Amino acid sequence: MTAQDPANPNSDKPSVRMITVPDDRAGQRLDNFLLGQLKGAPRSLVYKLVRSGQVRVNGGRAKAERKLEGGEVIRIPPVHLSEEGDKTGPPESFMRRLEQAIVYEDERLLALNKPSGVASHGGSGISFGAIETLRALRPGKTLELVHRLDRDTSGLLIVAKKRSTLSELQALLREDHGAGIRKKYLTLLAGRMPDGTMTVDAPLHVGLRQGGERHVQVNAIGKPSISHFKVLERRGGHSYCEVRIETGRTHQIRVHAQHLGNPVAGDDKYGDPVVNKRFREQIGLKRLFLHAASLEFALDAGKTPYVLNAPLAEELVEALDRLK
Repeated sequence: MTAQDPANPNSDKPSVRMITVPDDRAGQRLDNFLLGQLKGAPRSLVYKLVRSGQVRVNGGRAKAERKLEGGEVIRIPPVHLSEEGDKTGPPESFMRRLEQAIVYEDERLLALNKPSGVASHGGSGISFGAIETLRALRPGKTLELVHRLDRDTSGLLIVAKKRSTLSELQALLREDHGAGIRKKYLTLLAGRMPDGTMTVDAPLHVGLRQGGERHVQVNAIGKPSISHFKVLERRGGHSYCEVRIETGRTHQIRVHAQHLGNPVAGDDKYGDPVVNKRFREQIGLKRLFLHAASLEFALDAGKTPYVLNAPLAEELVEALDRLK
């Protein structure tokens, strides 16, 4: 695909484009706006263009997560995507897998029970994430991620099918103390947790390790983060828990569980390698035991309630059953 020179429509030479943000795109992130303008471009390329300053907003540099306003002018540099790259899409088997993972859909949104190992969106080293695959399943439709899940976490991922729905849901996500959207996760924590509900109120700071890998830790300079862990039952000396979060920080549940001294089973970033090895050998757990199980919210100023649920992944059910 080639962005042609508007002065010469027969030219194959890409040219700079100046795009005015429509009013109905107000509030959209810059990266998502660019993905809509550069059909077929991988997200990694979009980030590269933004980081290098080739994309400008009103003549100045901007970050990928910047929220746009109607009337702003976006400079989009010349981009040439190979014809071969344009024609490639998600594998048919992967598309079928995600089609079967849709647990709810109406005219405004769809809810996906995202499998573990599937990224929310494509990026460095990932050709197709959940959103790119859903767009391939619904060609010509507007689909935007409302939020994200860690690649290794399974469960509910909400996608808006209308700009108005996206704006309303993102406003709910910004409400204090998780009041707008109530999120519940299921997890297996290593070791014995106390009875009842334990609240972790510990700020989280995102840092970078050598090589650019994100690593989150409890740190006073971090953002406020609150998680509530409730033991549902004990299996084999470990704790099967329900977790409700008031904030949605990167790796929040995983780092708060580590902070408690009871890391999430199968967590190769924040967990205990020796315990994880035992989980693999004894109950066949080869993934992170963390699942986004339910979301509750209401649209239309509270008039239209939604209660969405995603069943626990089969491999997690089997691992629990093997714990005595």
